[in-house]
Amino acid sequence: MKQYSDLEYLRLSKGGKLLYKLGRFFTGIPRAVGNVFLKLWDLLKKGGQGIGRECADIASTFAHGDWKTKISYFIMGFGNIARGQVLRGLLFLLFEAVFIFFMVNSGAYWLSMLPSLGKQGPTEEYNFVLDTYTTKYHDNSFQILLYGVLTIFFIIAFIYTWRVNVRQNKIAEQILKSGKKLKSGKDDLRSIVDDQFHKTLLALPLTGILIFTVLPILFMILVAFTNYDGTHNGYTNSLFTWVGLDNFNTLLSWEGGAGGTQSYAATFGEVLLWTLIWAFFATFTNYFLGMFVAMAINKKGIKFKKGWRTILVMTIAIPQFISLLYVSKMFAKNGIVNGFLMDMGWIQTALPFWEDATWARITVILINIWIGIPYLMLITTGILMNIPADLYESARIDGASGWQQYRKITLPYMLFVTGPYLLTSFTGNINNFNVIYLLTGGAPTNPAASSAAGTVGYTDLLITWLFKITTGAESQYYLASVIGILVFVVIAVISLVVYNLMPSIKNEEDFR
Repeated sequence: MKQYSDLEYLRLSKGGKLLYKLGRFFTGIPRAVGNVFLKLWDLLKKGGQGIGRECADIASTFAHGDWKTKISYFIMGFGNIARGQVLRGLLFLLFEAVFIFFMVNSGAYWLSMLPSLGKQGPTEEYNFVLDTYTTKYHDNSFQILLYGVLTIFFIIAFIYTWRVNVRQNKIAEQILKSGKKLKSGKDDLRSIVDDQFHKTLLALPLTGILIFTVLPILFMILVAFTNYDGTHNGYTNSLFTWVGLDNFNTLLSWEGGAGGTQSYAATFGEVLLWTLIWAFFATFTNYFLGMFVAMAINKKGIKFKKGWRTILVMTIAIPQFISLLYVSKMFAKNGIVNGFLMDMGWIQTALPFWEDATWARITVILINIWIGIPYLMLITTGILMNIPADLYESARIDGASGWQQYRKITLPYMLFVTGPYLLTSFTGNINNFNVIYLLTGGAPTNPAASSAAGTVGYTDLLITWLFKITTGAESQYYLASVIGILVFVVIAVISLVVYNLMPSIKNEEDFR
């Protein structure tokens, strides 16, 4: 699409400007998606080049290093100890000893079992003491997968440490050849609380992220390539094994089920579409209405400002779990809302708030507004107070109306400052489990999709559908894992595209 100059843009009508902005936004999406893939390619390319440089340096160091450095290739820390850096050398040596001990005792076993995820499941064997058949358990697929992944992580950590050991020996050798003195153990200890203190501080959080975030994500991804479910729990009933891309083929298949029910792909597409619609309305209705409430309270002449804010804050203090369950009962067929309307004679039959798909979807969006406005009111109040008052003063002198001041000053400023928040709020609403599950539980049920996996409802989001799949007798963890991966792909693409198109990222210097 042609890019207008500032003068050409100003000559456009209001409708033309809107169409131009929309056109620029949508035509920018393919370019933004392309940029994402180009960046990924550059990242892979740089990664490959980096590995090549590291391999060349390792070979060069071995070829030109002294005998202490060469022995350090096999006995980690040897060169450091021989050169007087005893503490550093002993730490390298200790890590190598722990690694060898682990691999000999268990690591090699977990790795060897990883391709099969277990060879022998539970068996019934005759117990001569009890004079009956008892179940004897053997391999555990879950443990094999988990400890296999942990072993791979440990091997990667060992390779990295070994590389650091080689580099440290190379540097130490060069320092001695230049006639300088090496750091002692005391210098190393002093360094970790001085110039290397940032690494000391980050070590524990990074370890936590690795163990409690990265590892579960990797484990979840691997489960998508197995048949891990309630009938193959990997230990007490039968082992699970690798199935390749079968689960992805199943979920993305357009072949309908028995009785004319939808295919998995159709069900997934329907739930995905509703999830995106829900996330859009849940984000922007709360955002704009919260902003309007904050502007109304901040307006000059409004009395009891603290009182209004306190009332709204009090709604946040009530646990969401309680308020959502209460509201769910209020709008039930025999709840007080229908009861009141019927008592007043305004309706003859109960309104199907939770029984009809359209009613249910609109109701959860409206109730979510009631829940979200107090949060947005608090957030936007602080930002509104920081908009320079002289901008409004200048606008009033120029004769701008209140609506024009909002469109030209307040809204651009708010969107610029809260752009990243809007993005995170949108992605958060895609995974907003509480509101949907506590209000409707996904109801009303979609009979056409009920056989796909679990009981799929018209208000189910991908996250609540995923939860249903992992509960019950079937517990199709493998299918839930596939959905989790697809949800991640959807969120990642949307986030990357929108993030690169946001004014607060593209024009970061404008408001400084």
